[in-house]
Amino acid sequence: MKKQRLRLKAPDNWINDPNGFIYYKGYYHVFYQYFPYAPQWGTMHWGHAVSKNLVDWEHKGIALFPSKRADQNGCFSGSAVEKDGKLYLYYTGVRYEKINPDNVHTCLNEQFESAQMLISSEDGFTFDNCNGKEQIIPPITDPEIGDRTHTRDPKVWEGSDGWYMVLGSTIREKQGEVLIYKSTDLHQWIYQSKVTKDPGYGWMWECPDYFETKGGKVLLLSAMGLLKNGEREKNQAICFNAEFDEKTCDMQVEDSYHFLDYGMDLYAPQTTVDEAGRRTMIAWVRMPEVTKDGWIGMFCSPRVVEVEDGHICFRIHPNVRKEYEIPIGEIQEVKEDGYLAELDLEEGDTLDLGGLKIELRGNCLCTDRSSVYPNFEGAHLKSETPELKKGCHLEILVDEQLVEIFVNDGEYVISQAVYGLKKEITNNRNLPITLKIPK
Repeated sequence: MKKQRLRLKAPDNWINDPNGFIYYKGYYHVFYQYFPYAPQWGTMHWGHAVSKNLVDWEHKGIALFPSKRADQNGCFSGSAVEKDGKLYLYYTGVRYEKINPDNVHTCLNEQFESAQMLISSEDGFTFDNCNGKEQIIPPITDPEIGDRTHTRDPKVWEGSDGWYMVLGSTIREKQGEVLIYKSTDLHQWIYQSKVTKDPGYGWMWECPDYFETKGGKVLLLSAMGLLKNGEREKNQAICFNAEFDEKTCDMQVEDSYHFLDYGMDLYAPQTTVDEAGRRTMIAWVRMPEVTKDGWIGMFCSPRVVEVEDGHICFRIHPNVRKEYEIPIGEIQEVKEDGYLAELDLEEGDTLDLGGLKIELRGNCLCTDRSSVYPNFEGAHLKSETPELKKGCHLEILVDEQLVEIFVNDGEYVISQAVYGLKKEITNNRNLPITLKIPK
């Protein structure tokens, strides 16, 4: 199977959300939404990749595929847990009620229903799609709880007295919400409560992920219809400080949030605990065009999520950082695995990184990718962080298709898909820049 380094990309055709991210029996497993027949969205399968170190990846082919009435039109996003040495995958099965006669991989007018499904494996590599699936939560029929169509993406974790699940849903397609379920055996699940905000936070909350990490507790979610600025990608991943009471199953979420990533390309984040106990996140990088090699869709590099003085930070994972250990003097020495650039900016400083323009302006880091990104209607070309707390130290991971800019060790991050990035760096005042390539 195809091997990749540093960033996990589509093996071919189309991928989107990461699913079932877990460290299990010596491997990091990442499953992902996969359409294996063309570089476009279609009937969802689960592709599968594994790594020993979060750096070197190997695609293992298709893990899940539609095989039951409840998932006949797609195995949608979900998560993984381990119990007694066994791997359990939770996902959303979709059944279309009106199939598009012009494209059987889509439905008409969102006429479909969603159920929550379970499949398990003894080794993390083999799954009995024909005989091993069970429906654990049928399509929701009570609109006071959730939505029959738009309820999806189960994220499961173990608590002190049982197992808990958050599900993304909507209140009458006007207001996003997270549903909370509990189980004692991973099979029978009982609805407990919900958490929501007003409609200004998006009409649907996808891919929820609640977890505890160093410094605090966090809720990640992907809010649909959040942006109202005319850009195409109105759906954005955001993060909240949160609290969860296992006894009452009550979740409290702060009103304020910030974006997972200010490049506005990352979506559907998912976290797990790595081998060393660090809360680690990956997310899908939305790409507007198929690459010259015929694939579309990749993931950002793994990041450690921590809360510092109430602020949620996303830092370069130590396994990734230590790969960039070979210093170089010229950008022309960079090879196909890309490079790491490290520097400090002061107010008014500018950097042109192969066509991606970077500037510190008003104590905010600003980027402009107009010359290295398709300029279509609604394209997100310019990005800006909130005001930085102190200084502007940058660590920039550069790949042919993705630039990830970590500001002040993850205080904020700007990650942006790029096309046609040049192998050159210029700046306005001969700033000292450290360049390193992977070993």
